[in-house]
Amino acid sequence: MNSKKTLLILAGGLGSRYKGLKQIDGILENGSPILEYSVYDALEAGFSKIVIIVNKLIPQSYIERLNTIAKEAHFELHWVYQEINSFQDKNYNFSQREKPWGTGHAVLCAKDIVKEPFVMINADDFYGKETYQLAAEEIDLHISGSQFGMAGYPVGSTLSGNGQVARGICTLDDENYLIRIVEQTSIRQEGDSIVYTENGKDTEMEPNALVSMNFFIFHPNIFEYLELYFNDFLQSGPEPAEEFYIPSAVQKMIDEKKIKVLVKASPSQWMGVTYANDKSSIKDFLTAEIKRNRYPEHLWN
Repeated sequence: MNSKKTLLILAGGLGSRYKGLKQIDGILENGSPILEYSVYDALEAGFSKIVIIVNKLIPQSYIERLNTIAKEAHFELHWVYQEINSFQDKNYNFSQREKPWGTGHAVLCAKDIVKEPFVMINADDFYGKETYQLAAEEIDLHISGSQFGMAGYPVGSTLSGNGQVARGICTLDDENYLIRIVEQTSIRQEGDSIVYTENGKDTEMEPNALVSMNFFIFHPNIFEYLELYFNDFLQSGPEPAEEFYIPSAVQKMIDEKKIKVLVKASPSQWMGVTYANDKSSIKDFLTAEIKRNRYPEHLWN
């Protein structure tokens, strides 16, 4: 059994469609953003260490808020800044770089802090408490240097009524191991159908088809591969806005037969805020969860 479990939260995105720092935007009057509900659920499931990847735009006031919460709630908390020059050759010219290097590089930035199995999530996604319980069991029973895990969600439950979304469409084998994960950026509801557009052609999806919402369960040996793949990415001469994505790195590890990834359907409802107008839906959802006594009205009292 792995006694120590870490939750790694990617909170360094710029939130261009949300038009704000949605990672720390409080949802209810208690002021807690979605990431604090994720921390709360992970702690309940037996996680004891929280690592948050951020950019320089995060206010010091929020860092101080969560530091105080960590001290009072007795959990280990680390902040890691995703710097553009982290984990790259000092001679590399990144003067034309327009944005951070993406989720794969964000995870790599935690290499010196995370030495135990960990769950990686997005700061602005609500995954549900049962998903963290599932992840804790997977870490104890199955996660190793050659087997990772992932929680998948039915695509029909991950859409936004305010515009198209990007999701990683999963292809699984008969034992629910991941064969392929392909990012589609134009998934939307059209009438009674769910479709995405690729090369000018619309493709329909089944509502129960599992997609990745970036809830991965990793062994720390992933850092070795991420560093190697990120160097390859830089050597390829990426465009100024091109990103190094974690699903692409996982796919490469699968293709090279370095690891297997067991996918389990999440038992929880996913909620998220891709667009500013999505906030009302997650607000109503969390209010209902509090009424069901699934969360206290004020998380950290």
